Amino acid sequence: MTENGREQIDTLVIGGGQAGLAVGYHLSRAGVPFLIVDANHRTGESWRNRWDSLKLFTPNRFNSLPGLLIPGEDWGFPTKDQVANYLETYAGHFGFPIRHGVRVDHLTQRGDRFLATAGTEQFEADNVVVAMADFQKPKVPAFAEELDSQIIQLHVAGYQNRDQLRDGGALVVGMGNSGAEIALELVESHRVWLSGEPSAVQPFRPERLSGRILMPFVGPVILNRLLTTSTPMGRRLRTKMLHKAAPLLRVKPKDLVAAGVERVGRTVGVVDSYPALDDGTVLDVANVVWCTGFEPGFSWIDLPVFDDSGDVVHDRGVVDAVPGLYFVGLRFLYSMLSDTLLSIGRDSGYVVDHLVERPRSN
Repeated sequence: MTENGREQIDTLVIGGGQAGLAVGYHLSRAGVPFLIVDANHRTGESWRNRWDSLKLFTPNRFNSLPGLLIPGEDWGFPTKDQVANYLETYAGHFGFPIRHGVRVDHLTQRGDRFLATAGTEQFEADNVVVAMADFQKPKVPAFAEELDSQIIQLHVAGYQNRDQLRDGGALVVGMGNSGAEIALELVESHRVWLSGEPSAVQPFRPERLSGRILMPFVGPVILNRLLTTSTPMGRRLRTKMLHKAAPLLRVKPKDLVAAGVERVGRTVGVVDSYPALDDGTVLDVANVVWCTGFEPGFSWIDLPVFDDSGDVVHDRGVVDAVPGLYFVGLRFLYSMLSDTLLSIGRDSGYVVDHLVERPRSN
């Protein structure tokens, strides 16, 4: 329904990735009218845009959204395109109302309702679910601008494959999972330096027998049920991990050394137009790949929902300070795995249960 040029909706879901689709599933089952809007022009596009060789770190048995199993071998690790295709199939299977190519650029309140704008479009809703991960805006250090203009610089968000790089050495900055995997890929054709230290290293390999034995316990039990905001241990871990890279899961430090990747310290600045390390070393490189994380990218939300660090203040995705506003997909929303396919169904179900109980405006 349109009124005063604004589309009237009971519940607006912002984001059509796995979080938004899981929210849509639970809203459908609850009989709540809703609309999903997504900035991409195709469901699953955020997965398709990631680097070519990316595979999930969890096997298919842990990757299904509620109501529809992901295809493939139970212990197989899907590619990023297979995940994207699954999400597109999922949306079509349930017939969710999704409007693509709609990027919300402002969210505020008008009286007791929310007003979202996307260019010239306006949506007015009783409830809003922001179904997006809090890593939307690529982050690079300010000194990156001082590097020689001939150096190819890519953030992991724009890296596809090694064909994008020039001949010559490559510095990969950031030793999280993306940095380790990209360094291992690049060393086949370039001299590679990998800068930084991992936050932790998973002691087993997910693709081996040890992974098959341990993952059903470590993932669903320890990481998803024990390490949550409902337990003292989980709350302590959340404080420590909220702004740290995830532990290395598939590539181990010894794999990097064996492949010829050169481990170096932190990249702290620029000397004579080249990257400088914390020990004073200056690297003569032709390429830099920044695996330095993301900023939340929620500056378009004009509501009192952020703390002094810029993090959303919520309880399992429910924003008490702004009734009717919810989040799904944030890192450690409830458990250590809240931003994964394994946990998104539970988190979205909790949020929708809370939303259904909330009184509607007349």
